[in-house]
Amino acid sequence: MGRWGIVALAALTVMGTACSPSAAETATSDEAAISTTRTPRITDDSGRPPVAFDPCYDIPDDVMNAAGYDAAKKELADYPMGTYTFLGCSYRKDDFVPGVRRGFNLSILSGNVSFDEELAKNGHIATETSINGRRALLEVDSSDRDACAYALETDFGIAIFSRLYNADHVGPAPQSEWCLGMKELVIEIEPFIAK
Repeated sequence: MGRWGIVALAALTVMGTACSPSAAETATSDEAAISTTRTPRITDDSGRPPVAFDPCYDIPDDVMNAAGYDAAKKELADYPMGTYTFLGCSYRKDDFVPGVRRGFNLSILSGNVSFDEELAKNGHIATETSINGRRALLEVDSSDRDACAYALETDFGIAIFSRLYNADHVGPAPQSEWCLGMKELVIEIEPFIAK
């Protein structure tokens, strides 16, 4: 897994220290509607385009709630790296199935690295696909157990949807289950991403 994948996994594990929940809790569907005029939370000096999609503000809470993720508990994260920037948002889905799974952690990252950079970095674990006609990568690394990610091309860079399957047993879930339902979730959210 490369740098951006590490950023996605770090987002899942350190959101409590790298976020501002009070700011995330104030995001509403009305704010999402005006997102195209909002100044990005973070910019960098790289000369790359500003990140025009902010997952915590541009995805309506009712969409995430309908998908089973508790939007009231979403958490913001910012990753200004100097030469690129990621804006992140994490969600939990607690759909406990005894002996099977405890739920999912979902991290959505929006960054100003190019799709081609992502393909060069993770092409060895990626399968090219499309989501609603948008160029995308399905990334599954067998050494990164219980994880599934989609990277979608945008005008400013990429949006990454990274989900961790929390098994309710010792050892990993079967690899065939890591991405179950993930494509459908990404298809549902994709229209909210700035083109």
